[in-house]
Amino acid sequence: MRVYLTGGSGFVGSNVAHVFARRHAAEVVAPSHAEVDLVDPSSVRHSVEAARPDAVVHCAILNDWSALTARRRTAWDAYVGATRNVVDAANAVGAPVLLVSTDWVFDGTQGPAAEDEPPNPVNAYGFYKAASELVVTERARHGVVARIAGVQGVHRASPQAPRAQDAGFGYLVASLVHALAAGERFAVWDGDGLNTLATPVLAGHAAEMMWRALDRGASGILHCCGGEHIGRVGFARRAVDAFALDPALLDVVSPPPGALPPGRVPADTRLAAERTAERLDMRLPTVDDLLAGLRRELDEARRDAQAT
Repeated sequence: MRVYLTGGSGFVGSNVAHVFARRHAAEVVAPSHAEVDLVDPSSVRHSVEAARPDAVVHCAILNDWSALTARRRTAWDAYVGATRNVVDAANAVGAPVLLVSTDWVFDGTQGPAAEDEPPNPVNAYGFYKAASELVVTERARHGVVARIAGVQGVHRASPQAPRAQDAGFGYLVASLVHALAAGERFAVWDGDGLNTLATPVLAGHAAEMMWRALDRGASGILHCCGGEHIGRVGFARRAVDAFALDPALLDVVSPPPGALPPGRVPADTRLAAERTAERLDMRLPTVDDLLAGLRRELDEARRDAQAT
């Protein structure tokens, strides 16, 4: 299978590329931003036509929280406009298109949300993603929306650079392990203004679910997440145990002043994924599965770094 991938240098995109190419021998075409401008319809159309893909996976986002509200036209074009351009290009070559979306399309009051639960976003990111989902479900001839949640894992394009903690779950465990393994303290945030409940997943497992969806010709909305809901503090403590780290180095604190983004954050973004698992004939991983997989990935990344 030849797959056209946007956002291949990002965290999720780099894991999609890794899983598709390494595990399934797919030919992944992942042009950089310099090679294709996703907000330019003709640029996207020509790039996709030249690649002649069997499937298109759209991971690219504008990863700048402040710009989502301060530069609304730019944000709209980067999310909704780019998705429209990618969908139209996929339609033109007769390829299915899969959009990577998020649990943050929900408002934090209806968890665990099923695949057919109507979105109700409370911030700009959730709004742009929910609008992009509509583009795929209503415009694509063969469209898939893959919602992911609390994504953990190694950044395949930059494995030595764990991101700092933020209001969501993403990168939380890798950042925690990075600190505690070095004998440093780590303060996991707790309190208001945070995503405190989610259904986290290893990026590689989410990518495997996306592959299965494309391989089986699935369509519609899928929840490509884990099978166990957990709070962020409990998640941090499970990670300490799983990695055999010193629990005395883990602190629980309120977020420092100015650390949280403007606007609301959905507190409870638990996803129900039983229907997705049944459609894809896959077992949903537990938190223990996630942590064991992440430990293997971090060990592999450490060995690779030592070998270079």
